[in-house]
Amino acid sequence: MILGFSIALIIFSVLMILLVLLHKGKGGGLSDMFGGGAMSAGGGSAVAERNLDRITIIVGIAWFACIVVLGLLLKYKS
Repeated sequence: MILGFSIALIIFSVLMILLVLLHKGKGGGLSDMFGGGAMSAGGGSAVAERNLDRITIIVGIAWFACIVVLGLLLKYKS
C-alpha cells in the first residue's frame, strides 16, 4: 500500500512540474527573462489555458491527497 502511494506521489509530482511549466507567464517573472514575455504577447487559446488550469488543480488535489494518505499510512504503520 505504501509502495503504491509512493509511486503515485512521484507520478503526480512529475505531472505537477510539467503542468506548471506549461502555463503562460503573467509578466515580470522568470518567464520574461527566458523569452516567455514575447511568446505570451502572441496570444493563445483561452479555452486551452482554462483547461490547463483545471487539470493542474485536479492533479494538485490528487498530489496533496497522496501526501496526506501516505503520511497517515506511515504514522500508523504497525
